[in-house]
Amino acid sequence: MTDTLSMQIKKVNQSRISEVDFDNIAFGKVYSDHMFMADYKDGEWTNLQVLPYEHLRLSPANSAIHYGQSIFEGLKAYRSPENEILLFRPMDNWARLNRSAARMCMPEVPEEVFMSGLQELLKLDNAWVPSKIGSSLYIRPFMFATDEYIGIRPSDTYKFMIFTCPVGSYYSEPVRVRIETNYSRAYTGGTGFAKCAGNYAGALYPAKQAQKLGYHQLIWTDASSHQYIEESGTMNVMFLINDTLITAPTGDTILDGITRKSVLTLAREWGVKVEERKVSILEVVEAIKNGTLKEAFGTGTAATIAPIALLNHDGVDYTLPAIETREFSNKILKTLNDIRYGIAPDTHNWITKL
Repeated sequence: MTDTLSMQIKKVNQSRISEVDFDNIAFGKVYSDHMFMADYKDGEWTNLQVLPYEHLRLSPANSAIHYGQSIFEGLKAYRSPENEILLFRPMDNWARLNRSAARMCMPEVPEEVFMSGLQELLKLDNAWVPSKIGSSLYIRPFMFATDEYIGIRPSDTYKFMIFTCPVGSYYSEPVRVRIETNYSRAYTGGTGFAKCAGNYAGALYPAKQAQKLGYHQLIWTDASSHQYIEESGTMNVMFLINDTLITAPTGDTILDGITRKSVLTLAREWGVKVEERKVSILEVVEAIKNGTLKEAFGTGTAATIAPIALLNHDGVDYTLPAIETREFSNKILKTLNDIRYGIAPDTHNWITKL
């Protein structure tokens, strides 16, 4: 093992990359050679290391398993035509990870730990970043409690890790969604804005019921009245009604999506009217019926820009305008891709070059 910037690095004896078919990558099932790991103990982050990807050994009394102190992030690395490795807005992910940590009573990860760990990991595994447009290297930073203790209290120790996996598209086709008005994803004063594991676990059952009926995902509504649209299971949601781009405001029930922020920034620069406000189900359904809803799509790191082809509410399926007619979301997807892959200039300082 060798030390680099107070970080231990151990390389695999032989890479597994030759086993990967980069033209047919299943999302989230193929993992790169290495992972980054750091331990929190006695008030500081120590034992920084990059080592071969491997399974973890945990105590049956691990407090994260019992009490859910577990948070994560998701970002991507892209390969430019000049063979550069580009990260899209990694500092936003670092900041959001720490907001999640604060809400879940966990320690913050210093910028130098997050970024140096990420950079050293990608230096070793840079060959795993796909070159094909539409593919990328998905990056999963996460933190969980490691106390061997089943008393209910915040853990004293934690582990922060990063691993990566080459991926293609999260959704292989335009999505069919159902508006959920029975179950709730988040509520005021809760953890809806945090990327904590429990948020996603609680959403699995109702999402599974929708999938059995032929829908890809749910659109969640507010817990108090179920009248207002919040977000989908894997993405924020936007609607273009007439010439106005409308999306629910972020807050303690809605994740502050990084792709969401990027879309809103570009839309405003293009002179598109943007409204961040409550969006009622009835408003969206009425816009579908009278033909003023031009586009509906999700935004997210995994999903990128996911066009919504069909929306179900109260047992009725509403077919939305054809994907090829959607000028705004098609343009926004191309623009974001051009920036991410280094094809277009980065005028917003969103890209970090490895």
